[in-house]
Amino acid sequence: MDPGNETGISEFLLMGFSEEPELQPLIFGTFLSMYLITVFGNLLIILAVSSDSHLHTPMYFFLANLSFVDICFTSTTVPKMLWNIQTQSKVITYADCITQMFFFLLFAVLDMFLLTVMAYDRFVAICHPLHYMVIINPRLCGLLVLVSWVLSALHSLLESLTVLPLSFCAVLEIPHFFCELNQMIQLACSDTFLNNMVVYFGAMLLGGGPFIGILYSYYKIVSSIHGISSAQGKYKAFSTCASHLSVVSLFCCTSLGVYFSSAATQNSHSSAVASVMYTVVTPMLNPFIYSLRNRDIKGALQMSFQHKWYDYFVYVTHTSVRAYW
Repeated sequence: MDPGNETGISEFLLMGFSEEPELQPLIFGTFLSMYLITVFGNLLIILAVSSDSHLHTPMYFFLANLSFVDICFTSTTVPKMLWNIQTQSKVITYADCITQMFFFLLFAVLDMFLLTVMAYDRFVAICHPLHYMVIINPRLCGLLVLVSWVLSALHSLLESLTVLPLSFCAVLEIPHFFCELNQMIQLACSDTFLNNMVVYFGAMLLGGGPFIGILYSYYKIVSSIHGISSAQGKYKAFSTCASHLSVVSLFCCTSLGVYFSSAATQNSHSSAVASVMYTVVTPMLNPFIYSLRNRDIKGALQMSFQHKWYDYFVYVTHTSVRAYW
């Protein structure tokens, strides 16, 4: 025990999903596969956007940032869980727990902000197409991403600082696979009124605010699409929003469902299982949603790999010819 630690403890136990030894290899293999797919898929999106000059547009700039955040978001929780399973240890130190919670909150809120920014981008593109390049200029794009990072970091820092003074007495087991904020507050044996107020106001402002912004953007988009006379024009306008709308629905519905269900049932194990949907499954599915129906992304990836193989073929051929002579 660290006598200087105001919490009175030095480590927690992450209980994960199951304590049965025979299930651990299955859980490890499943989450390792999902994590690798998430990282590889989102890296492909970043590669496609960065390598193709035709994709250097605001929409794909925001998409590349979302892919980067999704990699970081998943990386805050899954590697530690995999390490614990591999080493057959549930321990996470107090400092590591606070750090994990900070970065988890940072990337979760940042994910929501970027989805809101992308909704605004689609709103301007469909409702004000003639002024799109003037409104959504490179300076505004950079400013929107920067503000999203700053607000997310400040919120995460505030939430983490309010946890530091809490005292944790007897039960040090977190019934989750990562240091989730609500679970940490429930384990505290000191007064948590301030923590609950910060969580509620943060959820309303940084969760409800962006969600309302997304709803308003799509209300205006649907109204604008409804005014288009041709069916082909309606389909073309809506197809530019289909991928984003799918990701928003998946992320928001699963995250809201987790917190509403956990508040209603108070079942921590069910909450941990349900949290997998928005912490692991959604970041894994994002690259598929954005690439399967997106000809630009698929074309950029195809051209990128063709150039890589062509450069490799030229290099091998040139090396072989020089070696022969």
